[in-house]
Amino acid sequence: MFKQMLSFELKAIGVVRVELSDEEVKKSVDGVYGLVEVYPEYSDGLKEIDGFSHLIIIAYLHKVNSEGRAVLKVKHRKWEKFGVSIDDLPEVGVFASDSPARPNPIALSIVKLVKREGRVLYVEGLDLFNGTPVLDIKPYTPSRCISHVEVPLWYSELSSRIEKVIGRKLMSS
Repeated sequence: MFKQMLSFELKAIGVVRVELSDEEVKKSVDGVYGLVEVYPEYSDGLKEIDGFSHLIIIAYLHKVNSEGRAVLKVKHRKWEKFGVSIDDLPEVGVFASDSPARPNPIALSIVKLVKREGRVLYVEGLDLFNGTPVLDIKPYTPSRCISHVEVPLWYSELSSRIEKVIGRKLMSS
């Protein structure tokens, strides 16, 4: 087996702005309202983005420390906010979760574009903290939509349990 270690540098193209604490963002069920401020030198990259209803924000989770980067197994702690006991949550590999603790703390967040003013994107459904560096923005297009998604039994059972608690289908599990 060939293992090659690559090292590279990424530059932020912008930053997330929210007026809520990290805890308030964490506790949000459907994400929060916020801004993505694109740095002036990248503002030309926003040309014609206005017509898309949703965007994919790729970000660097700057608050994950070196201990978090060493984590390879997690429990979906986000489901605790729905009353699920941590003891009822299965331990899974970090790549079977969207935990921020992971070797490369990169986030993918799909948000609704409310409006654009110059180099500022006003968005809903954001699950990123204030000050999170944005690495890239992509339009969410019909070609990215998947009509049938399969999940493991443990995930399906937990989702059903949570949907009963909140009285509706989860937007993003």
